[in-house]
Amino acid sequence: MKMNRLSIWALALVMAGTAGSAFAQNQPGQQGRQRGQNGQNGQNGQGRQRGNFDPAAMRERMMNGIKERLGATDREWKVLQPKIEKVMTAQRDSRGTGGFGRTRGGDRGGDRGGNANAAPQGEQSAVAKASADLRAALDDKSTSAEEITKRLTALRDAREKARADRAAAQKELKDVLSARQEAVLVNSGILD
Repeated sequence: MKMNRLSIWALALVMAGTAGSAFAQNQPGQQGRQRGQNGQNGQNGQGRQRGNFDPAAMRERMMNGIKERLGATDREWKVLQPKIEKVMTAQRDSRGTGGFGRTRGGDRGGDRGGNANAAPQGEQSAVAKASADLRAALDDKSTSAEEITKRLTALRDAREKARADRAAAQKELKDVLSARQEAVLVNSGILD
């Protein structure tokens, strides 16, 4: 079938318009990132907040969820909440790092990856500090074996103290829980 020039131009314009429209469409997940960059809604297209994360609000939601799962009354919660927070802090402090030379958040020097249990910026647990000191010694190829051994011992001591603190905090919490509440906290990873 023969096409005249006018038909070819019309077909080319339709195709160009369709292609331009397709290219103008956001790719999956792209719309939210653009909005977040433009400050419109702060979503990255997958329901997660970026840039305006509020750790205090996250912590409050988390604690309200724990209270609800425990079935604790307001009166019970006044006793349980500080003990639960103490256990969670002891757990965070005993972790120090979540991988080889990295914290759980993926950056060096503190957990700032959105963990609701993270220490405020600038504060490091003794384990995290000892781990950072050892990492610095390992990064410096001129560090003596004696200094590495000293820092390794300091890290092990800090970990042991953190484990003992965590065990004491967990025992203190267990002493005020019902069997059901203890099972809920074991199942959620707050208690061993």
